Amino acid sequence: MKSAKRRSRSRIKKLSRSFFQLPAEEVAQALIGKILVRRLRGRLFRARLIETEAYLGPDDLASHASKGRTRRTEVLFGAPGRAYVYLIYGMYEMLNVVAGAAGQGQAVLIRAADPLDDWKANLSGPGRLTRAMEITRLQNGLDLTGTQIYLLDNSDYQPVVQSAKRIGIDYAREWKDAPLRFVDANRRTH
Repeated sequence: MKSAKRRSRSRIKKLSRSFFQLPAEEVAQALIGKILVRRLRGRLFRARLIETEAYLGPDDLASHASKGRTRRTEVLFGAPGRAYVYLIYGMYEMLNVVAGAAGQGQAVLIRAADPLDDWKANLSGPGRLTRAMEITRLQNGLDLTGTQIYLLDNSDYQPVVQSAKRIGIDYAREWKDAPLRFVDANRRTH
């Protein structure tokens, strides 16, 4: 029994900085099936990622990076593996993972997840996910390889990744139809 538990645990490991140094499109696909962990008030909340969207930097008209470097987007242009958290519509905070090389302005929006460990929460959209995990702009810039919020790879789970158009970016001209949203076909949200 002990050796089975030990083997199971060894298949789960924290994602390293090098994982996030890949281009955003690759990171967005690779994050499907990974486990997002939030340490809060001495408890761990875990959820398996089932939907992400890639934002490819200044040329991508749907990306905040397309407006250039600002105080708001400074984290987006910084080191990969950091949280880029911003407010939209004055009410929803969105969690993004900075990807690619520093200065590229690439990120991955975490759109949806399934709660794990008998945790009951609705994580079916980016605003619901951040609300349930109590992720706010206070975590903007947080190192996602640290201990407060981080991501785990569980090699036992093999998602079926499919791509689709991103959601809510009709203003982005030719970029609105780019297939940069990724979902786990094992557990589809939209």
